[in-house]
Amino acid sequence: MTTVKALLVALLSMACLAASKAEPSDDRWQPADVARSAAALKALQQMLEAKPADSAEVAAKTFARVPLTRADAQAARERLWKAHVEKIRKDRSGEIENRVLRVGKLEMPFYFKTFGKKPANGRSLWLSLHGGGGAPKEVNDSQWENQKRLYTVEEGIYLAPRAPTNTWNLWHEAHIDRLLGRLIEDLIVLEDVNPDRVYILGYSAGGDGVYQLAPRMADYWAGAAMMAGHPNGVSVLSLRNVPFALQVGGNDSAYNRNKVGKQYGEQLARLRQDDPKGYPHFVKIHEGRGHWMNLADKVALPWLAKFTRDSTPERVVWKQTGIARERCYWLAVPPRQMNTASLVIAQRKGQTVQITAAEKTPQLLIRFSDRMADLDRPVTVTHAGKELFAGTVSRTIEVLSRTLAGRGDPKLMFDAEVAVDLPSGK
Repeated sequence: MTTVKALLVALLSMACLAASKAEPSDDRWQPADVARSAAALKALQQMLEAKPADSAEVAAKTFARVPLTRADAQAARERLWKAHVEKIRKDRSGEIENRVLRVGKLEMPFYFKTFGKKPANGRSLWLSLHGGGGAPKEVNDSQWENQKRLYTVEEGIYLAPRAPTNTWNLWHEAHIDRLLGRLIEDLIVLEDVNPDRVYILGYSAGGDGVYQLAPRMADYWAGAAMMAGHPNGVSVLSLRNVPFALQVGGNDSAYNRNKVGKQYGEQLARLRQDDPKGYPHFVKIHEGRGHWMNLADKVALPWLAKFTRDSTPERVVWKQTGIARERCYWLAVPPRQMNTASLVIAQRKGQTVQITAAEKTPQLLIRFSDRMADLDRPVTVTHAGKELFAGTVSRTIEVLSRTLAGRGDPKLMFDAEVAVDLPSGK
C-alpha cells in the first residue's frame, strides 16, 4: 500500500510540473511563489544596501515584477520606506534647515512654528497661504509677514510659505503643486509630520489658492479652510473626502466674493445632501464684515482639527481641475492621459470596485493594498454593468516603489495595480 501511495504522489507531482511548463509565465498575474517572492525581497535588500536608490530605480528592476506573498510585500514596504527616509535625510535636510525650497529658478521661502506636545503618531501640519497677489514684491512680502502670525493651533506645525511669484494667481500656478508636495514629503520625514493630518488654509489670494488646491490635491489633505478668497470657477466635486471650511465677509463685494462664496456654500450643501457620507463642510458668511473678518474666521481651525484624512476612502470623486494630476487616492491614469476635462467616480466594497462615472478617461489604473481587500483572493472591477476585470492582482515591489516615488507618503503606497480600459471614457 505504501508503494502504491508513493507512486500516486509521484505521478501527481509530475502532472503538476508538466502543467506548469505548458502554461506561459506572466509575473504580473500569477499567484506568488514563496521561493521566488523571497528571492525578490532579498534582491531588493541587496540593491538598497549597495547604495541609496530612488524608488523609480527600484521599480525598473526585473525582480520588482515578481509576485510577492503578503508577508514579503509588507517587508518590502518597510525596506522601501526606510531607504526613502534615509535618502530624504541625506539629500534634503538642508531645505528644512535653510527654510527654502527651489524648483528651477523659483524659490519658496517658508516660516514655521511648532505648537503643543507631539502626538505618538506624529505632528499635524498647517500650511497657511498669504494674501496679496498681483502686486509689488513689497506688498506680498508684507502679506507673508502678516500670515506668519495670523493664526495659532493647539498642536502641530504652523507653516507659512512665501509664494515664489508676485502674480495674481500666485498660489495656484503649476509649480505650487510640486513645491507643496515636496515640502510635505520633507516634513513627514524630517519633522515627523503625520501624513493623515495635513491641512491647508489661506486668506484673500491665499483663499483663492485653497479653492484651487484643495480639490486638485485632494488626497493630500485632512481638511481645508478658505478665507476671503474667490474660486474663479473651480469645481468642488473632488472635495468629496476633504472637510472644507468656507468663510467670507458679508460685505466683501469685490469680485462678488460674498455672493460667490454663498453660491459655493450652497453647492457643497447640495453635494452633501446627495452623498451624505461625503462633502463635510462648514460655511459662514460673516454679516457686517468686509474683506477683513477681524479673525472671526479662526473658528475654522479647531473645526478642521477634528478630522483625519482617510487615505483609502471607499468612494472617490476625481474631477481634474486647473493642473492635471496623475493620481488621486487609489486611482491613477497613465501620465500621457492626464486631462483637466476628466471625471472619474469609483467606489470599493470588499473585493469589488465599481466605476460609476468615467469621462475623458480612456484607461484607469486601480490600486490595491491589503488594507483595502484580501489580495490572496480575486477582485472584480465593473463599469456600467460590465465586468472589466476579474481575477487576482499581484503584490509587487514595482507598484510599491512607483506609488512611493514622487509622493513620499507611506499611507499612499500600494501593493498591486490593475489597468482597465474605459471605451466610454474617450
